[in-house]
Parts: sequence; C-alpha cells; structure tokens
Amino acid sequence: MSGSKRGPLAGIRVIELAGIGPGPFAAMLLADLGAEVIRVDRPSAVVPGAPGAAATDFTNRGKRSIAVDLKSDRGRQVVLKLVERADALIEGFRPGVTERLGLGPDDCMAVNPTLVYGRMTGWGQEGRLSRSAGHDIGYIATTGALHAIGRAGGPPQVPLNLLGDFAGGSMYLLVGMLAALLEARKSGRGQVVDAAIVDGTAHLTTFIHGFLAGGLWRDERGVNMLDTGAPWYDVYETADGKYVAVGAIEPQFYAEFLRRLGLEDADDLPGQHDRAGWPKLRERFAEAFKTRTRDEWAEIFLPGDACVAPVLSLTEAPRHPYNAEREVFVERDGHLQPAPAPRFSRTPGEISSPPALPGQHTREVLTEFGVDDVDGLLADGVVAQG
Repeated sequence: MSGSKRGPLAGIRVIELAGIGPGPFAAMLLADLGAEVIRVDRPSAVVPGAPGAAATDFTNRGKRSIAVDLKSDRGRQVVLKLVERADALIEGFRPGVTERLGLGPDDCMAVNPTLVYGRMTGWGQEGRLSRSAGHDIGYIATTGALHAIGRAGGPPQVPLNLLGDFAGGSMYLLVGMLAALLEARKSGRGQVVDAAIVDGTAHLTTFIHGFLAGGLWRDERGVNMLDTGAPWYDVYETADGKYVAVGAIEPQFYAEFLRRLGLEDADDLPGQHDRAGWPKLRERFAEAFKTRTRDEWAEIFLPGDACVAPVLSLTEAPRHPYNAEREVFVERDGHLQPAPAPRFSRTPGEISSPPALPGQHTREVLTEFGVDDVDGLLADGVVAQG
C-alpha cells in the first residue's frame, strides 16, 4: 500500500488509534501528503452493509481501517505488531488510557525505539485539568482567545471548532510529529509529542499578545483593529441581504477601497485612523454597500487591491470562479471536498481513496503485516472485518 501512495510523505507509516476531531484530521492531512495511515477502530464500529455517516467522514479519506478489540491481550498484540513497522502513532484518549491498555509510549517504544508517539488532548498530559472532559469551546475559553472574538458590547462569538480543535490542536500535533520524525532520523530515537489544544491556541495568540504588550490592543471585544472595531476591517450587508468582508488596512489599499466604493471624493469622511470618526465611517460604508448586491460588489472589487471579498456560504464557495480555477475544492467519488493542502512542486499530495469504513481493511492489513491466525482472530471477535 505505501508504495502506491504519492506525496512528500510517501513511505511514512502511521498508526492511528481511532478518535474524534483533531486526531483524525491530523492523520488525514498526513494521508493527503502521502503517508500510509492505518486507523485502528473498535469492532463495535463495524456495521457491514450500512456505512452511514462513515462514508462521508472525509477525515478518514486516504486511510485504511482495521477493527481491533484493544481491551483484549491478543488485540493489543495485534496493534504492537503494526507498531513494530510504523514510523509514528497518533492517539487522542484521555491521559493514562493507552497506558492501561498496554499501548502507552513505553509499551510501543519497547517494540520500536524509533517511534514518534503523538498524543492529542485538550488540556495536555499533565496538570489539574488533564483528566477532565472538554471540547474546543472550553479550551479556547481558557486561553483568552474566545474572549477576544466578538463585537463591542456583545458576548464572545464561537468560531465553530476551527480555532481550537484544528488550528490549535491538529496543526500543532502535525508540526510536532514532523519535527520529531526529522529528529529521529538523526538520533535513531523516537519520542512523545504532547499536543494540547490549550497550548496550541495560546501560541496562536502570540501576535495579539505582542500588540497587547506594546499598548496597541485593548483587552476588550470589538474595539481593536482586527476584531471589527475598525470600520475598514468588518463585514457589511449588501442590497440582497448577503455580506461582503472588508480588510483594507494599509493606506494604499484603503485608498483603493474608497475609490471602488465610490467615496474617493467625499470631503466629509473622517480620517482612516481617527477613532472618534469610526462610527461615521461605518455608517457611510454601510449605506454604500446597501446600494448593490453582494455579487455586484464582487465584480467591482475583484480582482484588485481594495481587500474586499464576498462572504460565501459553504455550498457557494466551491463554485466561486477563483476557487474553481485553483481547484481549492475537488470531487472524489461523487463528493465535493477541500483539496489537499499545501501544494508541492514535485511531490503533490492527493486524496488516494475514499473514507475508510471501520474494519474495511482488517484482513488485508493483518495479512500484509504477517499477523498469525487472522481467521481465528476474526472468529473470536478479537478483530472484525467490515
């Protein structure tokens, strides 16, 4: 299987212990970039002939799936057999769970000392909250990031689960694992990567903390340059009830924005950085944008340097001319989905296969890895075939 994959990570083998959210997304990105990812699902997840939502769980694209009872000793031995020939492992359980299963870092590195063991949690492996349940919204709340998102006088606004799970979680797990894989090639030794959503999300706010330290940011919502406080960094409703996004920060872009909006010659506009005049600027911009539809404004502003773009829905975005031209979204097996990213000049990534159904490749993978008595394991329910 690994020899048939393309991309800069072709030849890298990753074992993923099935979880939800940031762990599977990180493993998907590795698969998009050519790594061979084998997902270990629970036998209870196998539903022969009724894939249901699993068929469109795009975070499982490009992977293979086996179903193993991790609570059985024979099942544990099956996973360790795979670990022997892997470069990395990803798990997203609460701290201590894999240790109790006999699949913790020490167990896995005993059979493969070069293994990179990636751990994805919300609170981290240590600390008073480490064993507490949680979700994206709570993790970003404790970092200060959620407090900063929203309009003046209003409550914090929830940015889906993009900021915590995937930006602060998956991406930091990936950076850590890729760094550890590079280091392992030099040292011949593996290590544990402790990726916590609170750590990653806090790190993402470094830029804002620099503003705060320099007196350029007030610790309030909706009063700063990048949080809708500035009228030239906000969204505006158009004549058809849709929206455009404005981000005209630099003076030359702001001048172009005024020109295309039709306010270039208005002699009563406050200066761009006159905070006392921001309410009037916002009012004038809002009035102007209400005179045309969103798509009419898109024709006026794009292409161009005014930093204005239409606010597209999830279903509209793939049809936008720019996204279509660049193939930001691709169709695979009848389903439109985001294309692999980033892009590479020599070794492009790809969606190599549709989402793996739980247990779909159990017999295939175990046979390939030389696991003994696959039929007996199936008969005894230690593993399951989808």
